[in-house]
Order: sequence, then C-alpha cells, then structure tokens
Amino acid sequence: MLTVHAVNAFKDNYIWLIQAENSHKVLIVDPGDADPVFEALKQYDLDPAAILITHHHADHIGGVETILQHYPVPVFGPADEPIPAVTHPLKASDTLTIDPDFPLFRVMDTPGHTQGHICYLVENKLFCGDTLFTGGCGRLLGGTAEQLFRSLQQLKQLPGDTEVYCAHEYTEANLRFASAVDNDNQPLQQRRHKTREMREAGQATVPSLMADELATNPFLRSHIPNIRTAAETFSGRPLDDDQSVFAALRQWKDNF
Repeated sequence: MLTVHAVNAFKDNYIWLIQAENSHKVLIVDPGDADPVFEALKQYDLDPAAILITHHHADHIGGVETILQHYPVPVFGPADEPIPAVTHPLKASDTLTIDPDFPLFRVMDTPGHTQGHICYLVENKLFCGDTLFTGGCGRLLGGTAEQLFRSLQQLKQLPGDTEVYCAHEYTEANLRFASAVDNDNQPLQQRRHKTREMREAGQATVPSLMADELATNPFLRSHIPNIRTAAETFSGRPLDDDQSVFAALRQWKDNF
C-alpha cells in the first residue's frame, strides 16, 4: 500500500508526497513551493522519483524548477497546459507507469477549472488538484461550466471508498455554502459539525471519501430536486437540466 504525506504550503495548499511501499521513493504532487517539500523529504528520509502536476497555476508549479535543481527527476503533467518543466505530457490513460516501485496510475482528463486540468488515480487515491474539492469544486479559470460538469460526472463514478486528495483546505467554507443550498441534508450537517471540530483541533479535513462527497457536495448533486429548486431560486428562472443547475451553483458560489 502507498503512503501519502501531506505538506502544508502557503495559506491553505496541500502538496502531496506519495511514498512507494517498502521504499524511500516518493512522487511529489503539485509542488507550489519548494522549501516545505525539502523539509518533508528530510523529515521522512525520502528520495524523489518524479513530480506530478495537475494544472499550470503558480501555487501548483511554483516550486518545480527549484526542486529540479536538487533532484533532476521527470516531470509529468497535462499535455494541454503551458508548463515548460513538463517532460512527460499526459492525456487520459489507464496504464501510466511512472516508476517501477509504484503501481500503474490512471490519468483522467478533467478540464473545467483550467482548460487542460488532469487528475491522477492510483490504488483508491484520487489526486484531483482543483477540480474536486472537499465539499466543493474549483472555479472556472480557463475552462467552462460544461467541461467542469462533465469532469465531475466522471469523478463521481469512482467507488465510494476512493480517497479524495484535493489541493486546498477549503472544507469549512465549502460546507457553509453547501448548507445554504441543501440545508435539510442531515449527513451534510453532521459533516459540517465534524469538520468544525477537526479544524479547531488543528487537523486536516483532506482527504475525504468519495461516498461523503456524493452525500454532501452540492456540485455532485445537481440531480437532486431540492438542490435544483435552490439553484432556480438563486437564478430567478427555471433550469432545464442538471448541467444548468451545476452552472447556477458555480455562479452562486463565486459570489457567496
């Protein structure tokens, strides 16, 4: 089994270190800053084997060049994003070999937050950057609502025990919005209470489980009648399909 180490960066970013079983080798996911990565590598006695990038935003790639100066490893990233450091441009694939010490990865094309965003799935662990958040989803910063809706529809087909490793600690804020949309959802209220307790104790709320996202994340629940009603109330007009509901929710959250 793989071990995942969380590295805190900036105000609320997570950089993920994926450690191979019975090995010091590690994959670095979305290193926006090099210094905390170096500290974690020393702390856990790890040896980088590759860098994985989900999209081109600075808080996900800002540390890559500095890391490469110390560890000249391959850099995997989206084929459709302008990231000069990428040595292995990727599109969707079910059989990506990164290093012999690691299982095969699945790469998923998940545009929407950005035009070429990708996600990585290995074992039951989804490294989804800024596409899917705990309790929410990414803003539209280069992609379209239609693209992000389709991407999330793809992710929600994953098994309920899939661990969701997103790149930010946004859970509390996302669940506040979710409660405004879906206030009668008891699992949501329970999750919100647990999240508050965890944050007060200084604990991370990431990863989550896909089952919890399906039960409480409104961006995966645009097919639920009361969520459509809430989105129509916000929009002031009827919404004809789940995608239109999703787009309204995204617009609502942008101004929440």
